[in-house]
Amino acid sequence: MADDMPQSGAGAPSPVGIERLLDEQDALGLAALVKAREVSPAELLEAAISRAEARDPQFNFMAQRHYNYARATVVRGVPDGPLAGVPWLLKDLNTYIEGELTENGSRLWRGNRATRTSELVHRIERAGMVIFGKTTTPEFGLTGTTESALCGVTRNPWSPVHIAGGSSGGAAAAVAAGVVPAAHATDGGGSIRIPASCCGLFGLKPSRGRVPMGPARTEGWGGLSAHHAVTRSVRDSAAILDATHGIEPGSRYGAPAPAETFLSQVGRDPGRLRIALTTTAPSGTPVDPECVEATRAAARLCESLGHIVEEAAPPIDAAAYGQASFVLIAASVAADCEQRAAALGKTLGTDLVEPITLRFVDYGRSTTGVDFARANATVQEIAVRLAGFMADYDVILSPTIGTLPLEIGAISLTPTTDFETWGRVASTFAAFTGVYNGTGQPSMSVPLGMSASGLPIGVMFTARYAEEALLLRLAAQLELAAPWAARRATV
Repeated sequence: MADDMPQSGAGAPSPVGIERLLDEQDALGLAALVKAREVSPAELLEAAISRAEARDPQFNFMAQRHYNYARATVVRGVPDGPLAGVPWLLKDLNTYIEGELTENGSRLWRGNRATRTSELVHRIERAGMVIFGKTTTPEFGLTGTTESALCGVTRNPWSPVHIAGGSSGGAAAAVAAGVVPAAHATDGGGSIRIPASCCGLFGLKPSRGRVPMGPARTEGWGGLSAHHAVTRSVRDSAAILDATHGIEPGSRYGAPAPAETFLSQVGRDPGRLRIALTTTAPSGTPVDPECVEATRAAARLCESLGHIVEEAAPPIDAAAYGQASFVLIAASVAADCEQRAAALGKTLGTDLVEPITLRFVDYGRSTTGVDFARANATVQEIAVRLAGFMADYDVILSPTIGTLPLEIGAISLTPTTDFETWGRVASTFAAFTGVYNGTGQPSMSVPLGMSASGLPIGVMFTARYAEEALLLRLAAQLELAAPWAARRATV
């Protein structure tokens, strides 16, 4: 998928000392070095490109290479923003740079060059970050694993026989492999939190309407989708959110503006929180004992920090939510695919889209406007019930996913796979995350656990709508009490 490849001369491999900074520093650390003129944006860019080229063949996280675009950005001079000079990767899904490729993990969008630039990209670049590529995603972000007919299999840097998660698996693999300290990610059913859990990273899904998604459209999948990042440090997540949040022109809604910066919350006492602990999947599917124990260990850690933890299950009708979200997603996917196929003058088939996508398209075609309205009402009803539950709790603590990272191929749908069988495996794996996309609440996966076999285990904390600040205060407290920065994949 090379848009452009490394050059000799100016693009020669970076000195070892500069490349090592990608291991030693988070994004804010790199920006501080740039500000102090100890390293230049060009040197960091070439170090990141060199490392991407060295490690992508093993893990397959690069969907697009925008190296010439990045080099031109550096030559022009990066803005003096809070993250000036930090190399950055976008997810190759509905995020655009005018004139550059975005293919959405799909052969149907092969060769698609954007005609406009996303508002989020403008904000990222105003913060000084240097975009040099896009990361892999499953087709349209539909699965919890990053495996596609277009880009192939993205592998977990902790164990290449295991998945990196999805749909932001390419972003998580790139960060876990040490290419960048943070990368853009999106989440429509767990797609930030699931890869963060699989790859040992911090992953915050912001509140609905917090981060822009336009201008082509300002919400995705009926409001289920959100944009942000996967990061190694909590403070990077906060700083990136500061740089990108805020209502965009034409948006039908926006999260309330914070009273203070998100970065200012990092290191601040979260107070004594009342935490609802649940290790039972809303759907009743089994949960891996190691995921349960990691969550209970996180609960004990929270208690040791002075928080009150009570076992309490939020009132989630998993069957109702699953059916409603399927209607919203399938109808959206069908509309997008039909529009693209018509523009190309082609008929949708397995030569253009994958079996799972065709199933979504077929189902989406069978739904009506009434079905969509009813699904939207169901999701809203669940959100109201959950808000009532959280009148008594500040945070819900649960596993991020119901299993350890699965092996490659376990939840990729092939022409010979039964869709219902696939659905059962996928719903067991991603049993906890999706409902908070429906409710719009901020939710984060924190890399507090490790399995006996050496695989990361994330635990999930969810707060009331628009309370990212509370989550960031708690996350920073946990990061200080149980540091994970030194725990890295051996690449």
